[in-house]
Amino acid sequence: MTHLTPADYTAMPWANGKGTTVEMLRVDRDGGLLLRLSMATVAEDGPFSLFPGIERNLTVIDGPGFRLQGAGFDLHCAPLQPCAFPGDVAMRATVPPGGASVDFNVMTARALPLPRVTVLRGDTLQAGSGTVALLALGPVRVNGRDLARHDLLLTEGPVTVKGMAPVIAVHLPGYQV
Repeated sequence: MTHLTPADYTAMPWANGKGTTVEMLRVDRDGGLLLRLSMATVAEDGPFSLFPGIERNLTVIDGPGFRLQGAGFDLHCAPLQPCAFPGDVAMRATVPPGGASVDFNVMTARALPLPRVTVLRGDTLQAGSGTVALLALGPVRVNGRDLARHDLLLTEGPVTVKGMAPVIAVHLPGYQV
């Protein structure tokens, strides 16, 4: 089990220069991105960065959400509703007036099995094989470990969440961190 806190994360500018990403976990292999977990603030209308060969899944964790559009996609990214899309499709965000949002991003190499992203509250998750990454959105206890807001826990197998704050669970089948 690995417990990461905001002190472990790295902030960096977006490729398009219009925002900042907080990279929580990044795994590269053979010079390419394999897995990335991050948070970003979407505060104004504009394009999303392209990530060829990457599958993306984002969940709004703070704010009203936003609309995300691209060729063949029209997604309403609502709070605590995971939205999946390919990273190599040009997407544009439309933000409601005064409605900045923070989202949690899961990016995986297309060669990996798609992650399953769910929102838990006081639940047990039967994960099966592979790693489960859990982002706490408030104080909770996961598998006997206390987590604070925006702590990230990486573990294997079944997960038990105690507490009322939501937890974003990312099941990464067949993947070991």
